[in-house]
Amino acid sequence: MFTGLIESVGRIVALTPTDAGGTTVRIATSLAPELLPGDSVAINGVCLTVTRIDDHAMLADIGPETARVTTLGTLQPEHLVNLERPMRADSRFGGHFVQGHVDGRGVVDSTRADGDAHWVTIGFFSDLASYLVPKGSIAVDGISLTIAALRDDQFDVMIIPFTWTHTNLSSLRAGDSVNLECDMIGKYVVRALDIAGRLRPTVT
Repeated sequence: MFTGLIESVGRIVALTPTDAGGTTVRIATSLAPELLPGDSVAINGVCLTVTRIDDHAMLADIGPETARVTTLGTLQPEHLVNLERPMRADSRFGGHFVQGHVDGRGVVDSTRADGDAHWVTIGFFSDLASYLVPKGSIAVDGISLTIAALRDDQFDVMIIPFTWTHTNLSSLRAGDSVNLECDMIGKYVVRALDIAGRLRPTVT
């Protein structure tokens, strides 16, 4: 379980194909000395397992399915990625509940400055629409954000200066894909309503 509060921005050093059809990614990060093989780390919002620590870098394997359904399959050397370790049970809880299980991809439509802050407009596919609400939480590339405005196929988020400079958001451009994870509580509500609707007795 994660919170969506990014700890570090890592840099992709290398991507190596594996015999199983996946990819091993090597990420330079200041978190490396604090990690151990077997640890979980959210990389752009995708929960992966650390396989090795190597000279101030961490290595993890990206499976074929993860590469298909997230943006990790499009990573290239020098790309910047958001990193977060799992939340601790004895620490303060910020952000919102983030599982590291991506629900779909979004596409950056535009970014614009507003004083010291920035607006980011992100397009999404219709299958995510029922999980998004104005002022609700969403994880964008693992970052806990609030939906400021919502339309049929787009939403806006406002990025404060700290988040802009301490995540990879400032490197995004129009047309870039991002990982989206909808609020977990909202997903359970929608699922419960769907089941209740299908189990409701039919009046004859």
